[in-house]
Amino acid sequence: MELLLDYPTLRVIWWALMGVLLIGFALTDGFDLGVAALLPFVGRNDAERRQVINTIGATWEGNQVWFILGGGAIFAAWPMVYAVSFSGFYLAMFLVLSALILRPVGFKYRSKRPDPRWRAFWDWGLFVGGFVPALVFGVAVGNVLQGVPFRLDSDLRSFYEGSFLGLFTPFTLVCGLLSVTMLLTHGAAWLTIKADHGPVRDRARTIGSVTALASLALFAVGFAFVRFGGLGFSLDAGADIAGPSNPLRSGAFAAPGAWLDNYSLYPWMIAAPVLGFLGSALAFLGIRMGREPLAFGGSSMAALGIIATVGLSMFPFILPSSIDPRSSLTVWNSSSSHLTLFVMLVVTVIFLPIVLAYTAWVFKVLWGRVTLDSLRTNPDLY
Repeated sequence: MELLLDYPTLRVIWWALMGVLLIGFALTDGFDLGVAALLPFVGRNDAERRQVINTIGATWEGNQVWFILGGGAIFAAWPMVYAVSFSGFYLAMFLVLSALILRPVGFKYRSKRPDPRWRAFWDWGLFVGGFVPALVFGVAVGNVLQGVPFRLDSDLRSFYEGSFLGLFTPFTLVCGLLSVTMLLTHGAAWLTIKADHGPVRDRARTIGSVTALASLALFAVGFAFVRFGGLGFSLDAGADIAGPSNPLRSGAFAAPGAWLDNYSLYPWMIAAPVLGFLGSALAFLGIRMGREPLAFGGSSMAALGIIATVGLSMFPFILPSSIDPRSSLTVWNSSSSHLTLFVMLVVTVIFLPIVLAYTAWVFKVLWGRVTLDSLRTNPDLY
């Protein structure tokens, strides 16, 4: 059957859609993670912490669906990437899921008892549920940039030869801290919009100002690591972009500094890192000046730019191998079949706009600041 789009085009479209889902997760559930990580520091008493929790209490479950959609998209469109990454990063994924489990339990159980120690315990549980995923996600991205220690044998069996502690290197820790500060800034910007004028909002502005500047600095440090640390992989000029997926034919090799090559080949890509730096600067200015839309718009722009920078720098690589570059997984050698990608795209074109419209409607209905008075009068609040 002749399909409307050729195979290489569909592969690039799904690579881009995977990025859209990851950015969607960062923009929506990202501020949930940031707010949870800020909880013990912007709320000094029970009422203030309840106020913080309820700024995200109505929407966090829906926002988390982007994470599930991202995992599902990787499984369906890039099955080999899913198999290698989820098995190789098994302990890291388990740590993330364990932390994320604390969120629903913390939200539901925290107010079941008036005991201050009980509530403080769940407050720190919510902190762990926000901080740990943000850190591990960044560390994981750092490992992908420097190459993952896996190899494939002739039967396409994957062998991961790294260790959990090996995930943490100076570069990956920089990436992890960048992820944390980026989402803390996003969470602080959200609190300036959703929290009523008062101590919580003031503390969020103070912390958000610091984390926005930290994001700027860490993003620059990350660029320096890539530029001077010799990170990068490249493909042979004769790589088959239209052939059937075969991870044993990547044509990849280690090429120090190659992650910056795309900016010479496609100058428009420089827009991504520019957005990362500019967004962090705008978030800082918006938070300091009390311009909530500017602060949240800037933190959103920073998240978009930083994540897009990683994807565009690595294209067409998705999961490079540090110990056997020929086993690297790319856009061209690890996708599902032509027909599968086409059917998935048709379904996405139909249902994604519905999901986006419904999400926008939910935020419109639930819009408004959370006040301390509402905590005493609204029985539906946590």
